[in-house]
Amino acid sequence: MPAASALSPLARLVRQHDRDRFLTALFAPAARRDELLALYAFNYEIAKTREVVSEPVLGQIRLQWWRESLDAIYAGDPVRGHEVATPLAAAIRGRGLTRAHFDALIAAREFDLSGEAPESLAALESYAEGSSARLVWLALEVLGERGESAIAAGRAVGIAYALAGLLRALPFHARMKRLYLPRDLCLAAGLRVDAEVFELRSSPALRRIVAQVAAAAAGHLAKARARRGAVPRAALPALLPAVLAGADLASLARAEYDPFDRRLAGRDTWRSWRLTLAALARRY
Repeated sequence: MPAASALSPLARLVRQHDRDRFLTALFAPAARRDELLALYAFNYEIAKTREVVSEPVLGQIRLQWWRESLDAIYAGDPVRGHEVATPLAAAIRGRGLTRAHFDALIAAREFDLSGEAPESLAALESYAEGSSARLVWLALEVLGERGESAIAAGRAVGIAYALAGLLRALPFHARMKRLYLPRDLCLAAGLRVDAEVFELRSSPALRRIVAQVAAAAAGHLAKARARRGAVPRAALPALLPAVLAGADLASLARAEYDPFDRRLAGRDTWRSWRLTLAALARRY
């Protein structure tokens, strides 16, 4: 792994705030790496919106700033001076990246501002597609891969990685009184959100719901991996998050789907090695 002193400011930003995607970008060709990092830095900038604003309206203003920046980029107008917007413009214009994917990413972060839990597992998967699969599709475009198999695998990988990540982040969200578990599953299981989830208390109901979401994530991983034979090798850096999602789901299973199990709080020091072994084997 490159020393921090050898990294560009953009790379340092992604390494600090989105280490998983930083690691996957290292397996991309050098000529495409900065463009991937620009995408991931943009994603961090919008993903943190809910955490850095005190009121939803301020979050809307922040997201609108990015919409207007994208308007300028796609119109060929001068780009606002910003450490992420400038390299993002170069990536968009250089690779002809799809505007609709950026709009979907921003729309997903507007949902974050609502403070509402998704109504159903299908709604949660739709959020995962908007907040994660769209980013995988953009990464595939940077890598020059727009074929049907790569796109289908990218959607499945993006959803699986997002679902696994939301389960991993459940304690963090619970401390802020935010819930991403499907509302209908919570009602059916009799989960007491205020008394259990928001108090960081596990229960059989919570573990059942977490197991259901984890099963959905595993199903998407299986769909993505079923296409491995048809996905070009060049697409691999965009699909490597599947390796990390699989590892997180395995850890959750060992914890019997208790998201508050202390073993899940520790840092996975093997993440870079998992990615390296997968990349050498040309697998995701």
